[in-house]
Amino acid sequence: MGKAVLLVLVCVSYHLSCASAFNRFSVGDEKGWIAGVNYTIWEKKHRPFHVGDWLVFYYQPRTADVVQVDEDAYDKCDASNPVSNYSKGRSYAFELNHTGHYYFICSYGYCYEGMKLSILVEPLTSPSAPLSAKKKSSASAAPPRALTSTAALAALATLLAAALLRVL
Repeated sequence: MGKAVLLVLVCVSYHLSCASAFNRFSVGDEKGWIAGVNYTIWEKKHRPFHVGDWLVFYYQPRTADVVQVDEDAYDKCDASNPVSNYSKGRSYAFELNHTGHYYFICSYGYCYEGMKLSILVEPLTSPSAPLSAKKKSSASAAPPRALTSTAALAALATLLAAALLRVL
């Protein structure tokens, strides 16, 4: 009976830790995807980005769109040969599904005013990676992300499983 409970706790812990590994970022924070926001500063505030994270672009219909382009098109604000584009509704959720650079622009002319975003996606690292392996923070770096309730539950399940192992 005790081993069955332990197995369930380990499975729940694993599931919860996997589910909490991904983050959802609202591009531009409360301002959204709109002209006049410095997306370079926004990116620096929220980095690092990892495989499995999501970018959510909130914008006004018929006044903005989200166009994924390559680096050259990003530099030139050229949406003529997009990787993908989206202009329906009021929001667009984009999963960062591989490492490397992603480039987004608005094709409504606002790109020239800075309405563009460059993201570097890194591999997902283990939560137990040593601090020396993680990028050292600078004075301008954002504070560490808060522990989510899902991550807290995963940590609690892991602690309970470890305690049960000692008892058994």
